Amino acid sequence: MKKYISLFGFLFLTFAVLCQEGKVEIIKDTRIDGLVKKQGAIIPPATSPQIPGYRVQLFFDSDRKAIDEARSKFIAAYPKIDSYVLFNAPNYVLKVGDFRTLLEAERIKDSFVQLFPTSFIVKELINLPRIDQE
Repeated sequence: MKKYISLFGFLFLTFAVLCQEGKVEIIKDTRIDGLVKKQGAIIPPATSPQIPGYRVQLFFDSDRKAIDEARSKFIAAYPKIDSYVLFNAPNYVLKVGDFRTLLEAERIKDSFVQLFPTSFIVKELINLPRIDQE
């Protein structure tokens, strides 16, 4: 008797699943497709892979002009080392380099300690280092 009940239940559930059909219609604003396309586009700076490493934080200030002056001073002295300006409210932060090891970061930091005496090393995700770096 239990076999017949379980067989009947199984057949009923199978029939209920197989008989289901329908149509789903999605009603949405047409601007959503444009936003999805824009968000899905590959933005060039975001495509570079990042690895754990070190950067040297040279300077921070709430005045963007002071950061730009410090950055131009650094670029004039070290044109092959990448520099990054980040905004952490309310300050702008100038960080330089993409160093894989702490030793590399220390060596470079020691070379410009006269220009930026308050610089220090921070551990963070970095871009792959440039090949033409000295």
